[in-house]
Amino acid sequence: MSTHTLQSLPAAENKMTKRLPDLVPDSKIKLPKQLERTLSSGLTVIAVRRPSVPLVELRLRVPFGRAPLPRATLLSQTLFTGTATMSSIDIAAELQTVGGGLSAGLDPDRLLITGNSLAAGLDRMLEILAGVLTEPAYPSDEVAVERDRLVDHIQVAQSQPAHLARTALLKRVYGRHPYAVQTPEAEQIKGVRPAQLRALHADRVRPDGSVLVLVGDLNPEKAIDAAEKALSSWAGAGRDATVPPTPTLEPGPLLLVDRPGSVQSSLRMALPALPRTDPDYAALQLANLVFGGYFSSRWVENIREDKGYTYGPHTSIEHLLAGSSLVVAAEVATEVTGPAMLETLYELGKIASLAPGEDELEQARRYALGTLRLGMSTQAGLAGLASIYASFGLRLDYLTEHSAALASATREQVAEVASRFLAPARAVTVVLGDADKVEGPLTALTAVEREAAE
Repeated sequence: MSTHTLQSLPAAENKMTKRLPDLVPDSKIKLPKQLERTLSSGLTVIAVRRPSVPLVELRLRVPFGRAPLPRATLLSQTLFTGTATMSSIDIAAELQTVGGGLSAGLDPDRLLITGNSLAAGLDRMLEILAGVLTEPAYPSDEVAVERDRLVDHIQVAQSQPAHLARTALLKRVYGRHPYAVQTPEAEQIKGVRPAQLRALHADRVRPDGSVLVLVGDLNPEKAIDAAEKALSSWAGAGRDATVPPTPTLEPGPLLLVDRPGSVQSSLRMALPALPRTDPDYAALQLANLVFGGYFSSRWVENIREDKGYTYGPHTSIEHLLAGSSLVVAAEVATEVTGPAMLETLYELGKIASLAPGEDELEQARRYALGTLRLGMSTQAGLAGLASIYASFGLRLDYLTEHSAALASATREQVAEVASRFLAPARAVTVVLGDADKVEGPLTALTAVEREAAE
């Protein structure tokens, strides 16, 4: 979960969080009423009753692994540009009448459709969604507008150090694996035509293997009945979207990507991680929190609070269907690139070789349990969790299982998993910055391989 809100606190407030209030972390999580049904089309529908406000949240995940990236990316941006009977304006107006909206996005594994409406408008929202899924138009004029907008967005992103550093890290980590490239080139987007989007939609936007999650002020059985009725015409066998397992991380020398004249360096590391279903995953999550996963972690206090090298260092465990990884990220001034890397390696070595203190672990545990509860406290948060879990074959009861695992993980378990996964020798490391100024200090710490920025 993002910690940006916590990271914006001034240092004085951060010191006050050292003693966290009792969040009653050991109380059992009470799951809401839910129902699941797999339709004859192969679509799985999960309905969860959460009547806090008279709204319904919708999440639909469609398997999209191995789809051609430029076309898939543009498809996600143009999905709601029109149907056989409705223009994009019609779709937006109809959704507004039920107090709702629909949008689409893409990750390396799935096409994701997100939406919400007033509870009374669920049937209409589902009808509109059905039209988009079964009779997409991809009109030339609207596609042209969205294509130009996407090209501009990509070109802006490609000028940003954070994007360039992540791009370099992905290529270094994944090599020839499909995950190695997650953003298409602008020129590739320019070449995509509406007919290609229609063909891709017909081939890949299928119900078989897809998961629809509905959360809100609803009767689960009636909500699934409504989905089955509205989406009855959405049919077709799913395509094989299976992505091969991710390659084993091969540390090698630090990759220094030259960006002449840059006033800052982007530090990125990838370390091996475990999937959510692994028995040791809770311990790894706690080890990550102690190291750098939230504001009061060792690494953040070291290079932000104590030394002022950076404003927002952060670490996170990223899960994709074919594998998981732990990513370390920070932006630092050029002149402190070497010292920041030294402290990062020091903190990784420390967490990998020395068990956390009882108080330190308890603080991380409370943070993990608290944010877990916070994540499911709203309809939107619960819908997001249910949808993400379902795409990995999990259900909401995972929340209680994972909560129990977090509550019971011992210092010894956290230390053992940290020694296996967080040792600095296991890291793939990329630094983007002015190579002429930072190569010397980095070479004093580790072997460096230099290349020009693309």
